[in-house]
Amino acid sequence: MNFFKKTMGGMAFFATILSLCVGFFPLNAMAATITSYSVVLSRLKVSELSNQEIKFVTPTGVGAGGIITLTYSGEWSLTPITEDDVDFAIGTTNNCTSATFNEAATNTTPSGATWGIAKSGQVITLTSGTGTVTADRCVRFRVGTNAVSSGTGANQITNPTDVDDDDTVVVGGSFGDTGTSAVDIITDDQVVVTATVQPTLTFAISDNTIEFGNLSASDDTFADNAAGNATEVEAHTLAAGTNAAGGYIITLTGNTLTDGAKTITAIGASNTATSVGSEQFGVRFTASGGSGAVTAPYAAAGFAFDSAAFPDEIAASTIPSATTTYSARYIANIASNTEAGSYSATLTYVATGSF
Repeated sequence: MNFFKKTMGGMAFFATILSLCVGFFPLNAMAATITSYSVVLSRLKVSELSNQEIKFVTPTGVGAGGIITLTYSGEWSLTPITEDDVDFAIGTTNNCTSATFNEAATNTTPSGATWGIAKSGQVITLTSGTGTVTADRCVRFRVGTNAVSSGTGANQITNPTDVDDDDTVVVGGSFGDTGTSAVDIITDDQVVVTATVQPTLTFAISDNTIEFGNLSASDDTFADNAAGNATEVEAHTLAAGTNAAGGYIITLTGNTLTDGAKTITAIGASNTATSVGSEQFGVRFTASGGSGAVTAPYAAAGFAFDSAAFPDEIAASTIPSATTTYSARYIANIASNTEAGSYSATLTYVATGSF
């Protein structure tokens, strides 16, 4: 009997020790730490309004009825933030860079597949109705005017007023995962870069001496850089370009073909076809490249020489223009009784920018 009692006593003692051991090592569930956690702000300057994009991978996932909270340290101002200013999206993988994010339906309260979003003080709370997030998926919050999925965001969070690196956004809630991100707010997040673009106007004439050679009452003569041509040819070019806001104009002044008191009649202000056997002196232009264009009456297939309007606009651009090349073609015709002589004309082209 005494042995039995001792044995029982020993068993009782063992049971007591076992009970104590169980008491000292309880089996508690441990919260998981989120990964790939980032808080990206559109501005880091103190007291500046800023959009935010928050991403993280939840190892546990979110079950129906689960809650995720974003808790901001005290210097952030969330005062104007509403449900429309917050979007929630679920990624297709655990790669927050390459995942495709599917926007979740949200409202002020959860209902079925619609998640509830509420803001109180420094905390934004996301509550599931029946919606879930698969474990090991990246999720994304957008807060500010970058929230465009469920309503259009009109308000932004105001950055802390002090320059420091202890401002935080803490992820928590009943879904079971946690994490903290620090944000370094600085005095100014912008660099002002200045540059000056000097005004430019370029203008060039390809040939300053052109020739008709011998004129004939029985055929058209077109100027070139040799002895004239019976077929229309390019005599020279004008090239113009500018960065002036209002573009440029090119004007022409000068005289018709003249030998002392003798002249060959200028065509005038109307674009006119060549007329063999009649006195004519005129010019026309074509344009290529840039934004410039030939001005009437010099733009059509005929010719003109409006000495009454000198200085007469022959081409222009109304906007800044890369180089436009104008091809100049000159016509001279004479009558059978045009006085003999050595005729010449001096033409002046001026390009003027409109800065």
